[in-house]
Amino acid sequence: MSPNPSPNSSNSLDAFAAEKLAGLEAAALRRRLAVTARGPGATAERGGCGLISFSCNDYLGLAHDPRVIAAATEALARYGAGAGASRLVTGNAPPLAALEQRLARHKGKDAALVFGSGYLANLGIAPALVGAGDLILIDELGHSCLFAGAKMSGAQVVRFAHNDLAQLRAGLAAHRGATRRALILTERVFSMDGDRAPLPEILALAAEYDAWTLVDDAHGLGVVEPGLRAPLEMGTLSKTLGSYGGYLCASQPVIDLLTSRARSFVYTTGLPPASAAAALAALTIVEAEPERAARPLALARRFSARLGLPEAESPIVPVLVGEADAALALSTALEARGFLVVAIRPPTVAPGTARLRVAFSAAHDEAQVDALAEALAELAPHTVRAA
Repeated sequence: MSPNPSPNSSNSLDAFAAEKLAGLEAAALRRRLAVTARGPGATAERGGCGLISFSCNDYLGLAHDPRVIAAATEALARYGAGAGASRLVTGNAPPLAALEQRLARHKGKDAALVFGSGYLANLGIAPALVGAGDLILIDELGHSCLFAGAKMSGAQVVRFAHNDLAQLRAGLAAHRGATRRALILTERVFSMDGDRAPLPEILALAAEYDAWTLVDDAHGLGVVEPGLRAPLEMGTLSKTLGSYGGYLCASQPVIDLLTSRARSFVYTTGLPPASAAAALAALTIVEAEPERAARPLALARRFSARLGLPEAESPIVPVLVGEADAALALSTALEARGFLVVAIRPPTVAPGTARLRVAFSAAHDEAQVDALAEALAELAPHTVRAA
C-alpha cells in the first residue's frame, strides 16, 4: 500500500503555481475569466456595463436567431439535455444524423462526422490517417489543435512559413519520397490574421506529390467559402452556425474509417442533440440568406478602409499593437467607451505581435463599425489612421 502524500505536497504545488502566475503577471500574459452575458444584436454585458462586442465569432448573429433557438428548444424537449454516451454506444440522436447529411451536402462531400468540438476533431483526424513513417506539413500559423493532432499522430511534422508555397514545395520535395503518406494542414481563414490560404496552389502541390490536404474551415464556413474544396474539410459549429461542436466532411470511406479510429470521437460522449438541431437550423439560414452571409466581410472592409488598414479578406481584422501590456491597455480603453475588443497575446500570437482581433458580424450596423474605427483612430493614432 502506497504511503500517504506528504502534508507539504500541496504546499509545493501551490508554490509552483504561484511562481508561474507571477511570471505571467509580470509579462502581462496572465489570463482571467470575465463574466460576460451575450445578448442579441452583438451586445454584451460585463461588470454591469452594456457593450458592443467585436470579439465574438458568431459571424451571422445566429446564436440568438429565434429560428435557431426554437430548433434547439424542440430538440431539448424531445431528446433531453445530453447524448448519454459515446455515439457508438447510445448517443447517435436523430438530429446528429440529419446534421451530418446536410453538412456533407453543403461541402459537396459524400459524408460527414460530427465531433464534440473543433479541437476534438483535429485531435482525432490526423492520428487516424497518418502515423510513424508518414509526413505532416503544417502552416506555421495553423491553430493549436492542428499542431496537437499532428504531434499525437507520431508522423514527422514539418512547418512551412505562413502561406509560403515555395517552402511547402521544398518540404514536399525533401521529405515526401521517404514517407508512406503525406498530409498538409492549413486553414481557409486564419483565426488571428484574418487572411486566407492560397488553396488552389496548395491543392495543386498536393496532387503533384500525392499528399492529402486538410482545410480547417472554422472561420470560413458560411462567410468565406466559394472555391475549391479540399479532400478533408474540417470546421466547427460554434462560429457561423452559432451552436457548438466540430465536424469533418470527406469521402464515405474516410468518414467510415474516422468513425472507427478517431479516438476523440470514439471515446467521447456525443454532442447534445439540441446543439446539433441548432446548427442544422443555422445552416438552413446560411444557405437561404446569402445577403446575410455577405454582410460581415462588407463591414470588415468598411472598417479596414476607414483606418487605412489592408483590405480585409474575412470578417477578422487584426489591429497590431506590439507588446502585450499595450494591447491590454488599448482594450481597456475601448471597453471604457463601450466596445468589447479583447487583446490577443502570446503564446496565441508571436511575441511582439500582440493585437486587437476585431471580429465583425451581420448583427453589427454601420454606425457601430464607424464608431469603433473613430475610437481606435483617437486612442491609437500611431497604430491606425483614419481614412
